[in-house]
Amino acid sequence: MKIGRQAHRSTAISSSNEETILVRGRDLCAELIGHIGFTDHIWLLVTGQLPGPAQRAVLDAALVAIAEHGLVPSVQASRLTLAAAPESLQGAVAAGILGCGSVILGASEAAGRLLADVLARADGPTTDGSTTDGSTTAGSTIDDAAAAAVSELLAGGRAVPGYGHPLHKGRDPRAERLIELAGQVGCAGRHVDAAIAIGRVLPALSGKPLAMNISAAIPATLLDAGYPLLALKGVPILARTASLVAHLLEEQERPIGFTLSHAGAAAIEYDGPSPDGFVRRDR
Repeated sequence: MKIGRQAHRSTAISSSNEETILVRGRDLCAELIGHIGFTDHIWLLVTGQLPGPAQRAVLDAALVAIAEHGLVPSVQASRLTLAAAPESLQGAVAAGILGCGSVILGASEAAGRLLADVLARADGPTTDGSTTDGSTTAGSTIDDAAAAAVSELLAGGRAVPGYGHPLHKGRDPRAERLIELAGQVGCAGRHVDAAIAIGRVLPALSGKPLAMNISAAIPATLLDAGYPLLALKGVPILARTASLVAHLLEEQERPIGFTLSHAGAAAIEYDGPSPDGFVRRDR
């Protein structure tokens, strides 16, 4: 899908001359370096404004929460790439990030869109008689709106992004902590309400005890803090990049990439044709 007409010939993010580097209108050396932290800088770069204390706390917590989770696919892809190309740290980092999609890392964006849909349904018709998602459904309670949105996903055979986890079955402690922290700093609002409502209606509709995971808690808290929906995917990408650098340093010092490769080969059976007497020896 085309983003839009390419009519712009300007940027509002950065410029420079011989003496000064501007970032969002602020002097990088005089106003930012040594004066703000990296979480503040991320918020400034994305939104054009420095965060308040609550916004800083929520973004910082989200970055910490999603950065590391063991030998997940993104980490394995990264370490295997470095094992095969030890001179290419940047390629290995990229390999780990390129798999960001609907299942790994990218689910936060999808969950954020779901939360926005639930709130649009709950708010009901706009002044022109339609809802913000294009339908004409009248306003409803947030649980009814959540049930309608979830039912559409399930009827289409689609997963509900941000709910369920292969390891954290009954509860995702990261999600619980992030929601708790957002409440403590005053950033738990309607998006958090929508995320909790989905968690209430989902088990009965799906027939499974699918609890909220970190990929729903991140957009719920960040959107309530004023972070833009269109930049949500960048948060887990940024956080996981830091983790990948750590894994790649360890891969250079204590390599396990080829161990992972051999373990994968050993776990998979060959069921294709073979000549008489062939015996597999690649395990």
